[in-house]
Amino acid sequence: MSTLHSAAGPDLTAAQLYAILRLRCDVFVVEQECAYPEVDGRDLVPGTRHLWISDGSDSVDAYLRVLAEPGGAGRIGRVVTAKSARGRGLAGELMAAALDGAPGEFVLDAQTYAQGLYARFGFVADGEEFLDDGIPHITMRRPAEVR
Repeated sequence: MSTLHSAAGPDLTAAQLYAILRLRCDVFVVEQECAYPEVDGRDLVPGTRHLWISDGSDSVDAYLRVLAEPGGAGRIGRVVTAKSARGRGLAGELMAAALDGAPGEFVLDAQTYAQGLYARFGFVADGEEFLDDGIPHITMRRPAEVR
């Protein structure tokens, strides 16, 4: 049985943070072959909110974080699902939880193949496609009035 978890950056336990970072590194650095500084200093900031789904074990099946951007917008990032948990709609479940009742505008940089997922939650493309670590991305925004 999968469980949805949520915690502010400073409230994460060492074990939770380790499991989150391990998933992000397994997918973004190893699987997608992108050597970049995955640990960026924003995970333990008080305004950072982490959401993840686990099956009751110490592992994390899917994850995302919400950052506070200058100017008040929320930034959704690091949306990731473990290879073994893909195809179960976990990213959509996390997106719904992150946006449920959240005020204001949201922004994210989507891998272009995932635009449809974010469009289901009111995000629209904003600007041109760009490469981030060799992977095509596009900035997407969700206006404050979308609920």
